[in-house]
Amino acid sequence: MKKVLGVLFFVFCCVSAWSQTKVGGIVVDEDGKPVPFANILFKNSTEGTITNDNGRFYIESEKTYSTIIVSFVGYATREIELKEKVNYDLRIVLQEGEQLDEVVIYSGRQSKKNNPAIDILRKIWAKKRENGINKFKQYEYDKYEKIEFDLNTIDSALMNSKLFKGLEFVFEELDTSSVTGKTYLPIFINEAFSKVYGDNKSKRLKEELIGNKNSGFSSNQSIIAFVQDLYADYDIYNNYLKFFDKSFVSPLSRGGIDVYNYVLADTAFIDNKWCYNIIYYPRRKNELTFKGDFWVNDTTFAIKEINMAVTKSANINWVKEIYIEQEFDVLNDSVFLLKRDYMLSDFSLNKKEKSRGIYGKRTTVYDNYQFDEERPGSFYEKEVDPYDERIYNRGDDFWAKNRLEKLNKDEEGIYKLVDTLLTVPKFKRLYSIGSVLATGYYEIDKLNLDFGPVFSTFGTNEVEGLRIRAGGRTYRGQNDLWRLEGYTAYGFKDKKFKYGISGKWLLDRKNRIILSAGNRRDVEQIGVSLTATNDVLGRSFASSALFTAGANNTLTNINLTTAALEFEPLRNVIFKTGASYRTLRSAFPEEFSLDYIDPESPTGISSQVKQFALNFSLEITPKRKTLGYGVERNDVNDDYSRFFINYSLGIDGFLESDFDFKKVQLFYRKPTQIGGLGRFLTTVEAGKTFGEVPLALLSPVPGNQTLFSIFNTFPNLDFYEFVTDTYVSVHLEQNFGGRLFSRIPFLRKLNLRELVGVRGVWGDLSEQNRLLSSPTNITLRAPSDQIYWEYSFGIGNIFKVFRIDFNFRGNYLDLPDARRFSVTGAFGFFF
Repeated sequence: MKKVLGVLFFVFCCVSAWSQTKVGGIVVDEDGKPVPFANILFKNSTEGTITNDNGRFYIESEKTYSTIIVSFVGYATREIELKEKVNYDLRIVLQEGEQLDEVVIYSGRQSKKNNPAIDILRKIWAKKRENGINKFKQYEYDKYEKIEFDLNTIDSALMNSKLFKGLEFVFEELDTSSVTGKTYLPIFINEAFSKVYGDNKSKRLKEELIGNKNSGFSSNQSIIAFVQDLYADYDIYNNYLKFFDKSFVSPLSRGGIDVYNYVLADTAFIDNKWCYNIIYYPRRKNELTFKGDFWVNDTTFAIKEINMAVTKSANINWVKEIYIEQEFDVLNDSVFLLKRDYMLSDFSLNKKEKSRGIYGKRTTVYDNYQFDEERPGSFYEKEVDPYDERIYNRGDDFWAKNRLEKLNKDEEGIYKLVDTLLTVPKFKRLYSIGSVLATGYYEIDKLNLDFGPVFSTFGTNEVEGLRIRAGGRTYRGQNDLWRLEGYTAYGFKDKKFKYGISGKWLLDRKNRIILSAGNRRDVEQIGVSLTATNDVLGRSFASSALFTAGANNTLTNINLTTAALEFEPLRNVIFKTGASYRTLRSAFPEEFSLDYIDPESPTGISSQVKQFALNFSLEITPKRKTLGYGVERNDVNDDYSRFFINYSLGIDGFLESDFDFKKVQLFYRKPTQIGGLGRFLTTVEAGKTFGEVPLALLSPVPGNQTLFSIFNTFPNLDFYEFVTDTYVSVHLEQNFGGRLFSRIPFLRKLNLRELVGVRGVWGDLSEQNRLLSSPTNITLRAPSDQIYWEYSFGIGNIFKVFRIDFNFRGNYLDLPDARRFSVTGAFGFFF
């Protein structure tokens, strides 16, 4: 214990010497109730902060100050003398008294002249497209980004816990947050230096990565992709700012007056520019808004400084605090350019004040702006695969020259700390557990293999009974040029082994030419997706569900062999050509028949289909961002659109193939962020089969007999309830993200999220195909007379991890065993 106290005392002394003034505490009113959003300012400075929802605050400065000013609308301003350089646990009482008039927000066409802050806000709106880089035809600049993760709220109990037994040396790197005042331990850092080029006329942008460096975990694509997705770029002048898949209303938004209170608090010279200081805070709780203040120039109405903090009541999971600072440089009398952007996120299981968590911090520094240097359009055409190993192995001289903000002592220590941790067996075990939970694979470094996915180990269906599965993949690093994957499974009811094996090889890195092949023999639920794929290792959840609505017996034995060649001549434009050979027969012929008329069969009926087909496809995914330059890449974002078209040509007689046919399929998905109303997802599928084919090669409308919500299925349809050879399907879903529930007092604290969905499908089945499959015991019908449709209402974020959907059938209610209503659910971790 003495050693721990000694370390803490040493850290305290070091930090005190670094930061000259530290102040923390709580602001309350005369009744002892916390005062949220009160303004805290060092006297004779522009350095300040705002109290949180609970009235608490923390502020520090490298300068020495002797007084803070505490103010809030409707209360008398107080000046608090600071007796020491470090002042914790202050309790400041505000008394009601004269102050700036309270901001009054009017609706409709009534005047808003009573609030000078809103008048200034209107001028910001008018000028926002004339500020910064928007004033120039072309621009370029240097960009240095530093992302750091820290374990926070370190105390003696944590230091002495069994979790850190044998790892006590890590606490030598403790530091204190300048935003929250909490003690933290740095555990990860990533640095990147880039050159950014833009053309406002053609709306083109190019970011060229020059150097990248991180401490540990560099081989784990999932972790790196997660980090990059968290910290996407944003523009404070936009009406909505996206963080953690959520759309927050910007304090500079044109709709800000409907969700924020604004107060003109002060005026001052900053860098020889006269600026107004405006405080803002939310009008209602639970909405995705900020609290903070900004300084804006009195002539250009460009932002000079802004601070934004998300309130704890905001409907966002696993994030206790978000704090943002932006500073702008004055280029000349009319141009303000972004200089530094800092963002801190406090990730935690709950939002209690003393709960432990992880800080995620991003610092971005911009420099060396140049303007109006026009470049040809070809310059902005990004290479598909710009991987350069040198970028990830830059030496110390490079970083000493290109770091636009030097690392402090603690940040420099992270590299050494993580290198040491990776040699400690206990840390390796903890890292392995976390990696398995994140990726589903267990790493076997000595063999360059990953075992998994572990979440597919167990399953059950009526053919196999209990099913166990074991699989793995080769993994030498995130940029492997080739990869082999495989699995084997065993069903205890049918007493049969199944397997799948697949390989892929990146032949050309520049154009991402990939050769792939595989074979699979297994039991599968065909028809849970309208748009067919040749995924050898894929398996639908429908064939392994533990609980189902009705009999889950329409399963198929499949023997699938594929080979394909794909290339990506342009970024996010992928062409693919290949061939497949499959053998299909019912896995449960007593209950589910795939029989069809076959004149060449001795009985006139066949139960098995052998089919060879050539496949040609085009996939376009604009604005998709990926990580990695090997044969496999991880998606960084999920807000991109996807367009996919596939053409299949079945050839009769080749390798004993049974049918001639042509099939065209189209898939389109587009997520749209609709301002403050949440996220709207549109999915459209269409397809047609030309030629006569049996049931096994037709397009069943995807039903869902499980109790789980499965993407792009119809939860009130049974498998094979509708079968088509021509179809058009539309799925629409709106996730309001809690916007409606936040206005209902007794639901507000639950942070629930409301979802509404509508889906429909029209399909047809030719008489020839109906007659061909007439021996089957499945009733062949298509939704051709009228569009089959369903609607649903969902409640998400139940206990932060569960979603429940109430699904209603819109028509075809007179069909035998028609399910009018169903309840499905899904688990997931979402912000």
